[in-house]
Amino acid sequence: MAISSAAELSLPAAGTYEIDPAASAVRFGTRALGLLRVRGTFTITQGRITVAETSEASSVDVELDAASFTSGNPRRDNHVRSSDFLDVARHPTIHFRSRGLERSAEGATLHGELTVCGVTRPVVVTIGSVVGEGERITAGGTASIDRYAFGVKKARGMAARRLEITLDIVASR
Repeated sequence: MAISSAAELSLPAAGTYEIDPAASAVRFGTRALGLLRVRGTFTITQGRITVAETSEASSVDVELDAASFTSGNPRRDNHVRSSDFLDVARHPTIHFRSRGLERSAEGATLHGELTVCGVTRPVVVTIGSVVGEGERITAGGTASIDRYAFGVKKARGMAARRLEITLDIVASR
């Protein structure tokens, strides 16, 4: 069953789907110095999508490797991994756990909590697409993350406050 928009979201078959880290992508976009686009990725280490009979009872649980932050600039990447930003030595994972999927005429949103640097804050993921084919789900979504909300405040004015996250997830039973 293919879904063309989040407003028409129809859940795939109920069950637990394991996220395939090799086939999935977590990309980010932000700005440096207010002008320069910075793009990159994080790696998913593990994750699970549980599709329930009702969308409200469905859930997502995903863990990212904080040290996998990659932007194509090794010097910047190492700095972001340092205690100035992600502090991967103390906080090796980034974790998202949803609290429910909400559908409306405007689309679908996944409400959950994101933990970065040991700080947990609410995050909303806008679901862009879901395709369920037999034992496999492909889903896409976006979120805007305020790094200051997680205590990541180094380089104010040099590095943008917000990161725009794009998710392309593949999971199977």
